[in-house]
Amino acid sequence: MQTEQIIVGSKNPVKIASALAGFQTMFPERSFTAEGFAVESGVSDQPMSSAETLQGAGNRAEQLPSLSPESRFFVGMEGGIEIIDDRWFASAWMVVLDNQGHRAESKSALFALPPKVKQLVESGLELGLANDQVFAEKNSKHAGGAIGSLTAGKITRHSLYEHAMVAALIPFKNTDLFF
Repeated sequence: MQTEQIIVGSKNPVKIASALAGFQTMFPERSFTAEGFAVESGVSDQPMSSAETLQGAGNRAEQLPSLSPESRFFVGMEGGIEIIDDRWFASAWMVVLDNQGHRAESKSALFALPPKVKQLVESGLELGLANDQVFAEKNSKHAGGAIGSLTAGKITRHSLYEHAMVAALIPFKNTDLFF
């Protein structure tokens, strides 16, 4: 069985592992490896809308084919904040490109952010750093993330992103319906 290469637009181990797990879940009969590349999102360090977050994920994915042209799939992930009726929510967008020019997208579940996190982000901190401060953690964005802190590990950044990745892969699983 030939191994297919997935390239992820981040060196964050959670994003790389989530992408790989999503592909393995959706295509258990195939073999995959995943590698991360450090690329810029082209959006603010802390995206503050769904549109900006999607743009960042897309920008990350679109840079990857030129960095690894022999690879089969290219994944951009971007976490961001949305403000709905003065309440703050976090989520992430997934963008998957393949070497045939197809594109698919999905978004993770939204979850509420506490007022203390909101205050720190408003003061200029990125969500991961604000989360670390509120929950007395270190580098949580490379571990359970804000969702892990808020759910006592019942949902982690990895599991949240993995489910969103599986959803993003729906068109690649059902190519006759989508492409």
